[in-house]
Amino acid sequence: MNAVIKVGGKQHYVTEGQEIYVEKINCNVGDVVTFDQVLMLDKKIGNPYLTGVTVQGEVLKNGKNKKIKVFKYKSKDRSNRVTQGHRQPYTKIKITKIG
Repeated sequence: MNAVIKVGGKQHYVTEGQEIYVEKINCNVGDVVTFDQVLMLDKKIGNPYLTGVTVQGEVLKNGKNKKIKVFKYKSKDRSNRVTQGHRQPYTKIKITKIG
């Protein structure tokens, strides 16, 4: 079964057994999380969500992504060269059940 779920303002296309990275969720490793905002299941499309359909997953890891560099630059203005870094927290989830 395939489904499209909404997590943290983003949509994820998932299947059973797949591991996905989502924005940080307040839960511990080993917890079972349930997503009830299912937008699509196989070929059924919700308006905006399907009722009575949930997707369950197991939390595998909480962590931070690799650091990305944010570089701000204005041409012909040498005083505003700024380099910043950012690490986005994430949660790794394994989808166990769709139904």
